[in-house]
Amino acid sequence: MLRFFLPPLLIALLALPAITLASGPDCSRNYTLALHEHGLLYNATSRSGIDKDVSDELIRRSGCHVEVSLLPRSRIWKLLEVGALDFSLSGITNEEREHYAAFAWYFADKFSLIVRKDAAVQNLDEFQKRTDLKLGGILSFRYSETINQVVDNLDHQGRLIGSYDYDALYQNLRQGRTQAIIIEPFDYSDLEKYQVGKLVRILDTNDQPTPHGLIMSRKTINAEQQERWREIINSMRRDGTMLKIFRKYFSREEAQQMTTF
Repeated sequence: MLRFFLPPLLIALLALPAITLASGPDCSRNYTLALHEHGLLYNATSRSGIDKDVSDELIRRSGCHVEVSLLPRSRIWKLLEVGALDFSLSGITNEEREHYAAFAWYFADKFSLIVRKDAAVQNLDEFQKRTDLKLGGILSFRYSETINQVVDNLDHQGRLIGSYDYDALYQNLRQGRTQAIIIEPFDYSDLEKYQVGKLVRILDTNDQPTPHGLIMSRKTINAEQQERWREIINSMRRDGTMLKIFRKYFSREEAQQMTTF
């Protein structure tokens, strides 16, 4: 009787196909993903932006069928919470969201305060002390821990004016109904688009970079599948694809700062 002895390395190699097949996400059903219009993250007119590029690559690598739509940010969070939406992008976590959403981080950035020059304030502390000044914000938006404290404090004082979209947000700022808004680097191009660039100055908030990522509904994506989708995002970071996407919209230095954290 002949005996065959397989070296350990060969045994490991023979096992690879089964591991590979099991490592991707489950594509046995269709998924849903919603984008939201937000500066360089997504422009509905041109149908382009960072999140559009990330979603295209995520879908390509997963091999799954994903239906992509455009929704207001406030609507997106509600749908994720009840399990009527599977994914969204560029999400920020907080204690409440952790109950119904899981994340796969792909960039981090700082928040800045954009203030009307005629408000005559030089820093964030001065703005908070001036009870006659109001802050504009998109409904349901959350920020870093530091900025959330500022926003919540102003909201408690009745000094936060919420908007459903950016047209209303910038119109309020342009017409003086609000004196400031909070933005991120991918919003800077909107200052000229909405004709407020000459009216405002950018104030540093001494903020720390806040991670943003793929949002997964815990109602529809179980823990095992979350890891498989998270691995796709991580692979895009490892092989330089994420940096390449951000380089389309920012300088190399800015792109590296946002994608290295």
